[in-house]
Amino acid sequence: MEDLQQFMNEAGKDMQGKIEPLPQIKPYEPFSYEAFDLPDPFKPRKLTPAGGGGGLQPDLTRPKEPLEGYSLETLKMVGMMSKKNGIHAVIATPDKAIYHVRAGNYMGQNFGLITQITDAEIVLKEIVQDSAGDWTERTSTLTLQE
Repeated sequence: MEDLQQFMNEAGKDMQGKIEPLPQIKPYEPFSYEAFDLPDPFKPRKLTPAGGGGGLQPDLTRPKEPLEGYSLETLKMVGMMSKKNGIHAVIATPDKAIYHVRAGNYMGQNFGLITQITDAEIVLKEIVQDSAGDWTERTSTLTLQE
């Protein structure tokens, strides 16, 4: 056992333990939460236009035209003719009535304004309300039925 003691004493002579000093402890700084006035990120929000007003809306005070009482899906373009004052389209309603329309007339239940009439179709600009209550514009077409 003496030889083990002697080995341990000799082996430990050259070794010295080196312990690094502890890091400097920073003082505690309390955090003040001030986001109570900010909107909740988990609730849906409506974006407001930068101009702060109306945006796109249909003219609700304008008198309705006869073809605005029908949905666009039930109306049929059955013809097209050229008159002195421009190109007219011939529209048939579900109750077998015939109407002549031109660019600038309205048709369909989504405030559809006729913007163009060609040989094969009528192009409309409709104003529809989305799920958030905002008005958006979409383009629809009514093609010639043969």
